[in-house]
Amino acid sequence: MKKILMIIALFLVVGCNKLDNTPTKQVETFFNKYQTLDKEVLSDLDSAVAEESNFNTEQRDKYKSLMKHHYQNLSYEIKDSRVDGDKATVTVEIEVTDYSKVIAATKVYLEANKKEFLDESGNYDNTKFNDYRLEELSKTKDKVKYTLDLTLTKKDGEWKLDPITSDIEDKIHGIYEY
Repeated sequence: MKKILMIIALFLVVGCNKLDNTPTKQVETFFNKYQTLDKEVLSDLDSAVAEESNFNTEQRDKYKSLMKHHYQNLSYEIKDSRVDGDKATVTVEIEVTDYSKVIAATKVYLEANKKEFLDESGNYDNTKFNDYRLEELSKTKDKVKYTLDLTLTKKDGEWKLDPITSDIEDKIHGIYEY
């Protein structure tokens, strides 16, 4: 009896691993990491924000909070999966907050209202503009949908997501200019 239970347990473990080793499952895992604020995603966010030299500490914190909320509200739907040998393409539709409109609108606003963003000496104050832009970004509720084709390669029997393009990354972050 123990031998049968061991065989069943082994079958379940091996079988479950094979079920998780599909292109579709890998793409789902990729987007779930954003939604659940996986430590990898947060580490990447921390690195990106640390490199942003135009932000002060408070602005960095506000931006991180904004992006965390964005990631948690990202939704996706797998539309198709095509496998050709050791290559696969998974088509996924994502819906994200449309920050690109806000970024464009704040640039236009800056050009039309430069005096609002001057310091006491009459010089442009990037901190004032960043505060304004972050406030506008935090207010937006507009969403946008994108259809992405993510490619994967099977290496050593495991499906791995290929590096994503900067356009796909911008779409995920809601900043793609269309």
